[in-house]
Amino acid sequence: MMKIKYLKHIIGLVVLLFIVSCKVEPQAIEYGKDQCSYCKMNIVDKTHAAQYVTKKGKQFKFDAIECMINDLNNKDEGDMAILLVANYGNPGEMIDAKTATYLISKEIKSPMGANLSAFSSKSKAEEFKQKYGGENYSWITIKQKLSDK
Repeated sequence: MMKIKYLKHIIGLVVLLFIVSCKVEPQAIEYGKDQCSYCKMNIVDKTHAAQYVTKKGKQFKFDAIECMINDLNNKDEGDMAILLVANYGNPGEMIDAKTATYLISKEIKSPMGANLSAFSSKSKAEEFKQKYGGENYSWITIKQKLSDK
């Protein structure tokens, strides 16, 4: 009887550890320390970084939005739990990549040269477009634009 009691406790502990370890959420990017999962450069720019987390909880961090999009070209986006991009209008804030509005403007340089920035709203992206020029894109259209190259 004593063995069953201990076994229940051990099984309970294993289940608890499994639940805690499988939490799928993004880890903060450590600017200046973390490396881009795609091009291996250090991530230093808080206005152009990106990251995704797989449904299994694996973290991938990028120095530029274009690096994340290029990396996703070789993967099934359905396997991703979270897709985040830096909000250019509020450096350091990460926003949902699928609902962000994107701007390609030669006046706003990004780390890998695509001149690609993300914004939390269409109106904010439009404001920067009026100021710096360029073209706005959605998640779907920016992926198409970058894959055409």
